[in-house]
Amino acid sequence: MDTITSGSWMGHLGRGLAPRELECVLDVAQGMTSKQIARHFGISEGGVEKRIAAAMFKLDVPRRAALVAEAMRRNIISPMCFLLAALVATHAAIGDSDPMRRDRRVPERRIAQVRVLRKAESFDYHA
Repeated sequence: MDTITSGSWMGHLGRGLAPRELECVLDVAQGMTSKQIARHFGISEGGVEKRIAAAMFKLDVPRRAALVAEAMRRNIISPMCFLLAALVATHAAIGDSDPMRRDRRVPERRIAQVRVLRKAESFDYHA
């Protein structure tokens, strides 16, 4: 099956959206505005709005965020997270020995105990 890749998103043709509509949905998924999408494709902003409106009608959603969510639910678009997984696996295999990187620890209870002791000492001074 044919796919269209745009940024970190991949769209699948033949699942209900026209190729140009799918390209616009992929750019919406990247967070681009209609003006940015229009510049990207070299078409008018109104043309982009029409393609997005057609995609929203086909997927029966009222807003752009819902358009992206519904397209993901129907497996029309998907983030290319396999690249991220490969990067994480490669990073773990290298064995990061960065001295600036420290693991976070749970805060100790010592601070609370010091405050209680100081409060108790203040009562002793007034007595």
